[in-house]
Amino acid sequence: MSRPLRLAQLLQVLRGYRRPVRGQRLADQMGVSLRTLYRDIATLREQGADLHGDPGYGFFLEPGEFLPPLTLPALEVDALSLGLRWVAANADPVLADAARSALARISHALPEARRQRLHDNPLGVGPARPPPPTVAQIMQQVREALAARRCLQLAYRDAAGEDSVRTVWPVTLGIFMTDPMLAAWCETRAAFRHFRLDRVQALQRLEVPIPATHPVLIRRWRKEQGIEPEWEPC
Repeated sequence: MSRPLRLAQLLQVLRGYRRPVRGQRLADQMGVSLRTLYRDIATLREQGADLHGDPGYGFFLEPGEFLPPLTLPALEVDALSLGLRWVAANADPVLADAARSALARISHALPEARRQRLHDNPLGVGPARPPPPTVAQIMQQVREALAARRCLQLAYRDAAGEDSVRTVWPVTLGIFMTDPMLAAWCETRAAFRHFRLDRVQALQRLEVPIPATHPVLIRRWRKEQGIEPEWEPC
C-alpha cells in the first residue's frame, strides 16, 4: 500500500473512534509497526489534521473540515464527479453552488492524474431539470429549517385540489428526477406524510424547535417506509 493511501486509511480508522485509541491498537489495525504509525500521525498533523494525544495516552481525531491530499480509486472519483454534477444541475441555486464548490475543493486535493479524471469524467449527467424559481426557494427554506431543526407551517394543495394548512416536523428532503418531496411528521394527521414541493402554496418557518431529535425521527420514518440506511458512517 502506498503511503498516501495508508494515510487516508488511517484517517478513516481514526474517524471511527469517539474516544482516544492506543497507538498499538491503531498499528495492529493498520498492519504497520508502531514506529511507522507514529510517523504517519506526525505527517497527518503537519498536513493540518486536528489530532490530539500522545503515545502514552492514545490518539483522537477532532471532527472538523480537514481535507488532506486525497488518494481515491478511479471509480470513487467517477462517483464523486457524477453525484456532485447531478446536484449542481438539479438542486436549488444555493445547494448547486455548494456542489460546484465541493467539486473544486476535491479537485484541488487530488493528485494530477485523478484531478484530470475528475474533469474528463466519461460518465455523463442527463439533461438538467432544475426546479422552477418558486420551488427552488421553497427547497432552500426547507433545507434551512432542517438545519435549524425548526417546524414548518405549510399551505398545501393535494392531488385532489383540496387546500389545507399543516404544521410539520421536517425529516428529509428528497431531490428526485421529477419533483422535490418533503417527508415530515404532520401534527394534523399525527403521522408521517409526504409533500410535493410544487404543491406548497406558501411556507413559513416557525421559531418552534422540532420536539424530537433528527436521528429518532429519521429512524422511525425509515422503519415505517421499509428503507434501509444508504450507508453506514465510519
